[in-house]
Amino acid sequence: MLIGLPKEIKNHEYRVGLVPSNVQELIHYGHQVMVQKNAGMGIGCSDEDYRKAGATIVDTAEEIFAKAEMIVKVKEPQPNECKMLRKGQVLFTYLHLAPDPHQTELLLESGAIAIAYETVTDDHGGLPLLAPMSEVAGRLAIQAGAHCLEKPCGGRGMLLGGVPGVDTAKVVVLGGGVVGANAIKIAVGMGAQVVVLDKSVPRLRMLDDIYGSQIRTIYSTKAALEEYVLDADLVIGAVLVAGAAAPKLVTKEMVKKMRDGSVLVDVAIDQGGCFETSHATTHAEPTYVVDGVVHYCVANMPGAVARTSTYALNNATLPFTLALANLGHVEALKSNKHLRNGLNIYKGKLTCEAVAKALGKTYVPAETVL
Repeated sequence: MLIGLPKEIKNHEYRVGLVPSNVQELIHYGHQVMVQKNAGMGIGCSDEDYRKAGATIVDTAEEIFAKAEMIVKVKEPQPNECKMLRKGQVLFTYLHLAPDPHQTELLLESGAIAIAYETVTDDHGGLPLLAPMSEVAGRLAIQAGAHCLEKPCGGRGMLLGGVPGVDTAKVVVLGGGVVGANAIKIAVGMGAQVVVLDKSVPRLRMLDDIYGSQIRTIYSTKAALEEYVLDADLVIGAVLVAGAAAPKLVTKEMVKKMRDGSVLVDVAIDQGGCFETSHATTHAEPTYVVDGVVHYCVANMPGAVARTSTYALNNATLPFTLALANLGHVEALKSNKHLRNGLNIYKGKLTCEAVAKALGKTYVPAETVL
């Protein structure tokens, strides 16, 4: 198979879909890889590194999209990239279609086969291609939130862990999944007071077993949400409904009642965000203020630590990329139910039920189109 690796073009996106070692692995199995010039520069991988791995370097994304049978990316295709996709061409990347009707329409019109990292599953009910970026985003959320609490950033002027004789900041984490657990780890390590809210008692029990009296675990209800959010200095939105739009847990009215200089970090922004006042921001302009509350809603948070993120993501995606290349997309999707769950769009049909419900579109099961 001829596999194409374009350079990412989203604002401040430095990650890359394939590292040189994974390119070498694909070539070992008899495939060809085309890499756009400077695609890996953001993570310190030169064109020469890709040449040594066996790739062919080309100048433009247009060449990649025109020739490759499968495109491997990190972020969702931007409108001009969607328009370059061909009928029957495979796209393997993050998509996050539920809050993005425009991208969905463009992908449906393209006739391409779009497989989303974020809806590929595993035997344990997890999302193995989302997990590494969730780990990164959860840890980054605390770093970003701590920075936003500083006065020059519009925050309350608080040090997350305080100092002897001065109280520490109150951090509330909404959701105890992969993002939440990693946010908790960093927040506890920095000495903050941490409360986590979740609707899963087994999840709360697991976190309690790990951290004991270092954190408070609270079953999530509307009353509990309001109580703890209004008392927080920093709130991390870490909720996820696989493939679907994130629930709006924190209302505009709640934001109005929060203390001036409090901070909201919405890690769920890729799926539309879990605060009513959220809208996507970029690394260039990461924050805005609503009713005195600082909002950090960067839609590609892991891009800030591109090298760590790229290698973590590539470790997870390689087996699936190899399966698609070695078997062809039809056989790979038929033989692996977890990869099949990643199929969002197939030649003009919407094959992810959660996305179809979110956008009010017709759902066609993957098994039917294959």
